[in-house]
Amino acid sequence: MFPIGVQVYSVRDHAEKDFRATLAKIKEFGYDGVEFAGLYGIDAKTVKGWLDELGLVAVSAHVALDEMLADPDKCFSDYKTLGCRYIAVPYLDTDRRPGHERFEETLADIRKMAEKSKEYGIQMMYHNHDFEFVKIGDKYGYDIIFDSVPADLLKTEQDTCWVNVAGEDPAAYLVKYTGRAPVVHIKDFVMKNRNAKEGLYELIGIKPTERQADEGDFAFRPAGYGIQDFPSILEAAKKAGSEWLVVEQDRTCLGWDSLDCIKKAVDYLKTINK
Repeated sequence: MFPIGVQVYSVRDHAEKDFRATLAKIKEFGYDGVEFAGLYGIDAKTVKGWLDELGLVAVSAHVALDEMLADPDKCFSDYKTLGCRYIAVPYLDTDRRPGHERFEETLADIRKMAEKSKEYGIQMMYHNHDFEFVKIGDKYGYDIIFDSVPADLLKTEQDTCWVNVAGEDPAAYLVKYTGRAPVVHIKDFVMKNRNAKEGLYELIGIKPTERQADEGDFAFRPAGYGIQDFPSILEAAKKAGSEWLVVEQDRTCLGWDSLDCIKKAVDYLKTINK
């Protein structure tokens, strides 16, 4: 049975208003831990106190690569204070992605930050979207990232939704990275038209393009309410030696509040997490 965490970004609308009350709700819903995406202006020691009071584990944190590079000691010191064992590069701007001009620089930057985080006892991970699944020669950019940085420095944080959107099997990709996949993002979706990928990132609030994706083509769902085969994914996570499941829902759906969505997700996961 896996412990289950949630990416606080999923309930950012509540966390922005009252971070502690939101953490308390997360605990009330039955989550074991949290993954951070910023601390909403609260200092790390205060947040650590809240976690201890509530009985929540600080699993990991998403921190932009450029933010790490700007002040790595401050970044890793804060998340060490929180007790995070992991920290993840969550997203890459277009020029840093596989196949673009700064990709080689990005690989070197990730390695540099992974070496630095290790000094603080924090393991670096890379959290994917679908844009890493572009072929460079005969390899996906995703695989090049993990081939380029040693396994002891960089682990996967596979986002199962985006692997599926890219046309690959999330369960198979977890098994492929056995021993290197400690944290798994649990995210569900519906997608009527796999060719209608333009504008998908507007649905997670990133960089508008000329055409926004139509939610009739693609929409996020709480885990268990979309098309993902989570029993197979959890079985694969066991084989891969994964340690945590982390629920993430980038955007609400069907008129449900963000807190409703993460509650539905954990309630579903409890029925299959055995």
